[in-house]
Order: sequence, then structure tokens, then C-alpha cells
Amino acid sequence: MTKENAIIATGWNLDNSYGRLPKSFFTSLNPIPVRSPKLIFLNDPLATSLGLNVEALQSKDGVAVLAGNRIPEGALPLAQAYAGHQFGHFALLGDGRALLLGEQITPQGERFDIQLKGSGQTPYSRRGDGRAALGPMLREYIISEAMHALRIATTRSLAVVTTGESVIRETELPGAILTRVAASHLRVGTFQYVSEWGTAPDLQVLADYTLQRHFPDVDNAPNRYLLLLKEVVRRQAVLIAKWQLVGFIHGVMNTDNMALSGETIDYGPCAFMDAYDPATVFSSIDVQGRYAYGNQPYIAGWNLSRFAETLLPLLHVNQAQAVKLAQDAISDFTELYHDHWLAGMRAKLGLFNQEIQDETLIEDLLSMMQKYHADYTNTFRALTFDKPDDTILFGISEFTQWHELWQARLGRQQEPKDSSRQLMQNSNPALIPRNHRVEAALEAAVKQGDYSVMERLIDALSNPYAHSPQQADYSSLPLSTVPYRTFCGT
Repeated sequence: MTKENAIIATGWNLDNSYGRLPKSFFTSLNPIPVRSPKLIFLNDPLATSLGLNVEALQSKDGVAVLAGNRIPEGALPLAQAYAGHQFGHFALLGDGRALLLGEQITPQGERFDIQLKGSGQTPYSRRGDGRAALGPMLREYIISEAMHALRIATTRSLAVVTTGESVIRETELPGAILTRVAASHLRVGTFQYVSEWGTAPDLQVLADYTLQRHFPDVDNAPNRYLLLLKEVVRRQAVLIAKWQLVGFIHGVMNTDNMALSGETIDYGPCAFMDAYDPATVFSSIDVQGRYAYGNQPYIAGWNLSRFAETLLPLLHVNQAQAVKLAQDAISDFTELYHDHWLAGMRAKLGLFNQEIQDETLIEDLLSMMQKYHADYTNTFRALTFDKPDDTILFGISEFTQWHELWQARLGRQQEPKDSSRQLMQNSNPALIPRNHRVEAALEAAVKQGDYSVMERLIDALSNPYAHSPQQADYSSLPLSTVPYRTFCGT
């Protein structure tokens, strides 16, 4: 079999619709080859769903593609330009260490971006080396796949390869490349870039492309750009509500990290909350708590306002009317988010119907959890299986009274308690990617070359609603009381 045939057998079926947009939107260039790539992780189920041949991907030629040493047939690699508000400050950005190979068309006709992260310098690298360290790439693999299992829209990780080369951060670290799969890499920051440095026709081209790519059902509506804004608002409301419901903290909610598809993107300093506290921050660079857990809905609204600003020329020929349309659309976010969050919280407490006092019941529980430093995930798991003695709140008079009110509320439903428990099992994960577990897996992999710890963790996280006995150990809390900190890992 020739090398060319080996690549074809892999199943790549790439299109390049983004590459047909105005040339100012991107820079075409190839990945920079690496010394000795080695496949560390391959997501077999994801590869199969994309129409790729798992065995061929594991071959020398397959790994060469995942490392950027070989360009698959149909690929036209490019680095996307975008801008963004980073901690509130606007800047010109772009893919500084990533390249879009193309868009894989699956056997079902779906389209997914295939991006190599850590593939070398680009014109947008801003003095960076364009490479990535192994630890952060493994971290993205773990968390993105955990988010997928938690039924939260997310980019996904197809593979991680080591490069055989080192990268220099604070110390010398092993280099790696992650293959990221996304519905697209269109961001709020993409529109900010075109709005700031492009032309009016460029902006319309980008908006039309986004509609065709993600919102084809509204493409022919009378004011399709207003509907584009409303759909992005709706998807973000759903996404952020789901983040809050599982205690996920993104850590760096810059506008360039908000995907218009509604997927979670860019897992840098992210982490999951242990003890419930809206002020929880993990990122070492978020010294002001801008992106704290409790602030995430507000920041999402702020980011969406920046997106709306870019669309003003398309919303109406009259500036004042355009602003009014944008403001009305953005104002919907708060209610949409709240409705999805409240529905999710009702499900976490086994409530099928609605009563006016439900929100008070929920807020009282959260207030107690914050006051007594109760673990967020494990408290809801204990309630799910009617084991209040498994939570730190057990024996506290406030909680006893709350528990009685909750039981009375459940009793006013038509649905039996068994149905409520099933609803809670489907809404409350047995485990999350505990920060100390993730760190242990990364340390074993990076420092010892032992990937078995990570493999077991990924397996446990693959079905978080199973509530199996095997998952119990992964629900334990860290022994250390030292505050956990995350880093961007760039």
C-alpha cells in the first residue's frame, strides 16, 4: 500500500468552506513538522463517528497527520484571525498555536472542524513559540470528554501526540499536539475582528456563513441577522446554565473564547467546584475574580453585548433602531438563562412540576451549602439517594427543616418518589473531574510517562450518571486544604 493510499484509507473527507471566505479572515500555512511524533491517546468512538479508520490513524502515516508532519488529502491548513476582549481589554488575536486542517464531512453529512493545537508558529503567535506542553493538552482531553459525557455542548478531543521536542515555559516540558474537533471555531471574537478591521461586505459574508453553518433554519427569515443574534443568545443561555448546574468554572471567558455554535471551547485554567461558593476562582491570572463561578452568567451577557455591537450594521439601516433591536435581544438572555437554570435545579431536586416557592427552596439549600462549605456535587448525590447523613449538612437544624420542606414538596407531586429519584440520578452526576484527580493523572503522565492513571480516570468519567460502585472512589474530596490554582498552560 502506498503512503497516499494509506492516508485515503484513514477516512479523511475534508472540505474547506472557511478557506473560501475573504482572505483577510485567515492566513494559509502548513504545520511545522515535529521530530518524532508518538500517539498517546486516540478517541476511538469519536474517530469512528467522524468516519475515520481507527487502525489507520494509529499507523505511522496516520500519526504523522495528527502531528502535522503530513497533510491529509483535501486539507488546506489555515490559522484563523480573530480579536477579543481579554479580561475586558480589546486586542487583536488569532490562532497563535493552532491550525485548521479543514472540515471533516462525516458519513451522516455532518461538518466538523479538525484543528491541530500546538502545531507551530503563525502570524498571530505574538512572540509565542506556537507549541503546546503535554500537560495542558492532556488536561483538555480529560475535561472536554468529561463535559461531553455530562451532556454539555463542547469541542472534543480526537487525539494527543507527543512531539519528541521540548517546550520552555517556566521549566522545560514535553511538547504535544492535540487534535480538536468542533462544530466550528467561529467566535464572538471572529466578528469583533471583522467589525474592527474588515469591510461592511466582509461582515455580511461572515454573518451569512455563520447562519449557513449553524442556523440554516433561519437563513431565509426577513431579518435573519436579528435571528442570528437571538439564536446565539439562546444557545449561550442553555450552555451557561448547564455549566452552573454541574459547578464548572471556565476560568477565562474572554470574548474570543465564546463559540457561536454554543459549544464550550478553550479549556485553559478551567476546573470544577468542590465546596459550593459563588466566589470560587481557580485561575491564577484572575486576581479580581472577573470570571468567578457566580459571575459566569453576567460575563456571558457582557460578551453577547459585544457580539451584538458587531451586528448593528446588519440589524437595521437606522442606527437607533439597530441598537434597540440588539438591546431587546440581549435583554432576553437573563430570563432565558434563569429559566434553564431553574428547570435544571428542579430536576436536580426531583421536581417535575412548578411551584412559586421552588426558587426559595433552591436558594435556601445553596445558601446552606455555602455557609457550611458543603461539597456541591456530593450534596446533590446524597439527596438523590436519600442519604442526608452523607453530607456535612446532616444534623444541622437549618438543614433538617429544609429537608422536611423538600420532602413535603415532593409529596405534592403526582409522580411517585421512584420517578423523582430517577430524575435526580439523570440530573446529578455521580462524579466530576475532581481537580486533585486530574492533577494526579497529569503528574503521572508528564513526569513518569504513566498514562494508566489518566486512562482509568477517563473511563470513570465516561458515564457520570451511572452511579456505579466503581465510581465511588472518584467522588472523594481532596485531603489537602491548600487552595487549588490553575494556569493557562500556553
